[in-house]
Amino acid sequence: MKRIQTSILFLVALAIAFPQCAMAQKDQFNPIETGVVSLGIAPDARAAGMGDLGAATDPDAYSQFWNPSKYAFAYSNAAVSISYTPWLRKIVNDIFLANVSGYWKLGGGDNQALSASLRYFSLGEVSSYSDLEGGAGQTFNPYEMAFDIGYSRKLSESYSMGIVFRYVYSALGYNSDGGSEAGNPVSGASAFSADISGYLTKYPIIGQSECQWSLGWNISNIGSKLNFDNGTSPAFLPTNLRLGTNFAFPLADYHTLSIGLDLNKLLVPAKPRRVDYEDGIEGDEEFQRATIDWENTSSISGIFKSFSDAPGGFKEELREITWSLGAEYNYNQQFFLRAGYYYENEYKGGRKYYGLGAGFALNVLRLDASYMIAASQNSPLDQTLRFSLTFDMEGLKEIFGRR
Repeated sequence: MKRIQTSILFLVALAIAFPQCAMAQKDQFNPIETGVVSLGIAPDARAAGMGDLGAATDPDAYSQFWNPSKYAFAYSNAAVSISYTPWLRKIVNDIFLANVSGYWKLGGGDNQALSASLRYFSLGEVSSYSDLEGGAGQTFNPYEMAFDIGYSRKLSESYSMGIVFRYVYSALGYNSDGGSEAGNPVSGASAFSADISGYLTKYPIIGQSECQWSLGWNISNIGSKLNFDNGTSPAFLPTNLRLGTNFAFPLADYHTLSIGLDLNKLLVPAKPRRVDYEDGIEGDEEFQRATIDWENTSSISGIFKSFSDAPGGFKEELREITWSLGAEYNYNQQFFLRAGYYYENEYKGGRKYYGLGAGFALNVLRLDASYMIAASQNSPLDQTLRFSLTFDMEGLKEIFGRR
């Protein structure tokens, strides 16, 4: 049976993680490999406009992705947001990410909230081949999706925690000789995961101005492994540790500027590479044993191993940390300007790009847009455009209640 495996079908999508692999030295280029890479794509234009920043920013409808514990501090009692992101448009024109997120404050109070989100990542239309000579085959539409539901609660006046439960499904392959009809889709791989997060916010007085300082953390996608090909091709979920801080201060009446920093590290063990072992039969055997051990490592054990398993030692572990630095200007919660920068070490993927964005809020509706500018030449992420639309459900209820 011939199949297009996840690793093959996802070569185009992997450009989101490895655009600079040709520029890095091959013996040092060692990115962390995971399944469902699309879970790491920022869904909203607001965060993207600040260089993919969101662990400690003010809560909004997309906090489910960045830090769900922020919902307990949300200003509105309920909101729903939708977004659409054309992806890798410099390569193909039919890959996209669609996302719906929302939350609801329980009991109309300020202490707890329920939240949910649904994301769908389409790899567009892929053609299969019916024979080795490249004869005409069929087409299919590989995709990945995730649905989650969360709960957040204030534990004090300044600190909250949240938890999210997620179902993940990946359908990225096909059978070229599956039964009587070629091109039959392969059954997808699924997994369950959970997030746990915390959010602290304080209001210090500096001079004569009240400022806001926030700290956030989120460990996402802690769960089972994906098993493709009936378990013969296991893949780790992109378990991730996100730490962030944000500081907002008034410039003048109705004018506020906030500056934030996020740090991220994948909590996934590094896959063994043949280049890290001695030449010869003995080296081959050691490499094979290490590969089998990696495949049999549980996701929980992998989290702890991820802090000390890099072939290059502590120096390489530091390379696995990505960071985002961004700022947002806010005029009276009605007009927003944003800018930011995202950095990933060249040996771990090499994504480096600037984010620019703007937002407009009118009554119950808010529209955000962002634009990505790659910091390196020939990056497939260059010129990525995102749009987000948020509805304040509490405001809508008030409008319709007057009629």
